[in-house]
Amino acid sequence: MIEKKIYNCSVARKCGGCQLSNMDYERQLKFKQAYVVKLLRRYCRVNDIIGMDNPYHYRNKVQAVIRRASNGKIISGVYQSVNSGIVVTDDCFLNDIKANEMIKYIRGQLTKLKIKPFTPKNQQGYIRHIMIRKGSSTGEYMAVIVAVSENIPNIDKLTANITEKYKEIKTVVLCVNKSDKLMLGKNEKILYGKGYIDDVLCERKFRISARSFYQVNSVQTQVLYSKAMEAAQLTGQERVLDAYCGIGTIGLCAADKAKTVLGVEINGDAVHDAIANAKRNNITNADFIHADAALFMQEAAENGERFDIVFADPPRAGCSKVFLEALIKLAPKRVVYISCNPETLARDMYSLTKNGYKTEMIQPVDMFPHTKHIECVVLMSRINK
Repeated sequence: MIEKKIYNCSVARKCGGCQLSNMDYERQLKFKQAYVVKLLRRYCRVNDIIGMDNPYHYRNKVQAVIRRASNGKIISGVYQSVNSGIVVTDDCFLNDIKANEMIKYIRGQLTKLKIKPFTPKNQQGYIRHIMIRKGSSTGEYMAVIVAVSENIPNIDKLTANITEKYKEIKTVVLCVNKSDKLMLGKNEKILYGKGYIDDVLCERKFRISARSFYQVNSVQTQVLYSKAMEAAQLTGQERVLDAYCGIGTIGLCAADKAKTVLGVEINGDAVHDAIANAKRNNITNADFIHADAALFMQEAAENGERFDIVFADPPRAGCSKVFLEALIKLAPKRVVYISCNPETLARDMYSLTKNGYKTEMIQPVDMFPHTKHIECVVLMSRINK
């Protein structure tokens, strides 16, 4: 049953994170459906968007900026959409409820233990961000503390208090970010636990580390990936390439239905996790390599390698021109494109359509209720000439 109520958030306009929260959920779905149809209907009929039964508190990854307010109080929240200020979001209705609570508790501990937040203006203090990740199926949590240095006063006491208060927190990780160019920085130190948490998705076990890309809505990810597997039409004979493979979620979901799977990912940490995930699921027909997907496909095509199916799950910017050229040159029988941005999806579909592909299926999935973002699974097949 579709949720009818409108959740009134007092900081929605300042935050900008829930752009459609002024609409009831049924209207949101109609709005998103119309948007996808407008952009993509020239290629193929658009299936009805798949929404959530309970479109609240679905985010399994919660990030908070830590700052000191003008009155001296330590605050946490998100960057204001219209300027660089901080909007306090203690009870965001998109975030996991327990994660919201954990961030408030950690913020209180910073005050109690006199651990100063970092102030960009004078470059003083230690803590930049707090991130909480949850394994939705296992109930395991990870706390990530992002700081400008490893040498933080009372960090051991903070870790002890966090893990004593919340037994669900199975690991605490300190990420050192001196420049703020990357939120988590390049270096990390495990303060407690194994440095990762476990989750189960589509009957596969996955290891999630601080830097792992992992879909933030576990309920809808199950829907999204099941539609991607349907689109792939695997029979057990196919050679599959999982481009932008991350920690291997899509490729490992396809492995028991394919002959072989090869995942390609430019993030070395993610590849490390993908290899570990294959081993823990006893999957022997899936390999993962650390490489740029576009360059790999170019070389594969030049060497006469062939793949029956390519899964493409790019970032919001979509596929690069080089990637598309390499994909067209590789010429797989089917492309299953998983998109988080219908605008760049439309652009990339146009390029593939001009170069020998036709669209067979378009399935929108509402991965991010109350926001403007829309996920789509698209099947494109090569036209035999």
